[in-house]
Amino acid sequence: MRASTPTVEALSIERRRFAQVIPDLVLGLENLRLHKLRSLLTMLGMIFGVAAVVAMLSIGAGAQQKVMAFIQQLGVRNLIVEAKEANDWQSFRKVRAISPGLTFQDFRVIQRDTRGITAATPLKRFTPVQLIPKPQQAMPLVYGVEPVYQRIAALRLEAGRFFGVREAAEAAPVCVLGEGARSGVFGPQNPIGKYLKVDNQWFQVIGVVGPRLAAGRGTSGLPSEDVNNLIYVPLDSAIDRLEDAQSQFHDQIDGIYLQLQSGGETPAAASVVRAILNESHHHAGDFSVIVPAELLAEQKRTQHLFETVMVAIASISLLVGGIGIMNIMLASILERTREIGVRRAVGARRGDIIRQFVTEALLISILGGAIGILFGFAMSRIIALAAGWSTIVTVASVLLAFLVSLSVGLASGIYPAVQAARLDPVEALRYE
Repeated sequence: MRASTPTVEALSIERRRFAQVIPDLVLGLENLRLHKLRSLLTMLGMIFGVAAVVAMLSIGAGAQQKVMAFIQQLGVRNLIVEAKEANDWQSFRKVRAISPGLTFQDFRVIQRDTRGITAATPLKRFTPVQLIPKPQQAMPLVYGVEPVYQRIAALRLEAGRFFGVREAAEAAPVCVLGEGARSGVFGPQNPIGKYLKVDNQWFQVIGVVGPRLAAGRGTSGLPSEDVNNLIYVPLDSAIDRLEDAQSQFHDQIDGIYLQLQSGGETPAAASVVRAILNESHHHAGDFSVIVPAELLAEQKRTQHLFETVMVAIASISLLVGGIGIMNIMLASILERTREIGVRRAVGARRGDIIRQFVTEALLISILGGAIGILFGFAMSRIIALAAGWSTIVTVASVLLAFLVSLSVGLASGIYPAVQAARLDPVEALRYE
């Protein structure tokens, strides 16, 4: 029986403490209500701080999601080689003096000597001079590729089909349109079965690719182009039937797309590809090797750093808000010195006084944090509509902002609460 006595007493103490929480909350809300303007001004630091954290993280999350989705679209099992083309005759001659550029021979050697390749295709780009029907938007690019490119690039067909192996071997005059090229050339009409003239060659449309994410600008070696404004044709059809107006500055092929058995093999395969091309190109640096899996990992690290910096910057507002809470609570102690003395005289302990003032500080933080979350959500939506950016308010950003707000409020309320509890009851009763 003796062993159980402390446990019963401890439970009784805990019940009394819990029962005191409700009166403390009521008293705290009543004090905030009596000083509405002062309470609101005190909350402003918390409101703007939390709103800044939520809004800035939502902007960062939206931008990062778009970039990461584009990298994932490239394929984490893929490896991409892109030729770096010269812009003028002098630089072109300088590179060609030591390197033949990206060639079909490079493609064959890479395919032979790189382990784990399950699909591969060269890529040849052409910029048409004329297109009939005339496009309403920018002139589409022509991609000459093998049929396996559909699987490598994970192209989703919206209508029709992609060209097959037989059509590629026969250099058939068929094409597949990107979503942007379809809408720019044929508008709302169904283009399947229709013909379009690329320079002097007619191609029959046999398929339409669904919308794809665009990076907006070149990403780590990738050319800056609209991935929706494309016309896909068999590689031999492009080479045999089309003439590139800028062919004097172009390599034999413009890219090599490889797909490996797993994403874990891409770093090793990339090293092999770089070694092969450096050997045949005599370290001319006229190519780039893009590893989407590495880009994705790097982007995730960048996102984590970006979020940390944004939270650190936005937290300055929360710190200012915390200082405001501490300042108001210290001023409140001076105003309520006699009230503190009366409470101590009728039996309130120091812990009760501390709990009272900490509760008021927490209420300011909680209410300010809640309003700040709503304000931050509204700010992110306004920014998204006004600037055309993608914003995403995540649960993690809301919880982080709220917890930081709560922590700052708690830390700011403890010191004034302790100062209030240290007041001498007799002196406090005499205070005017």
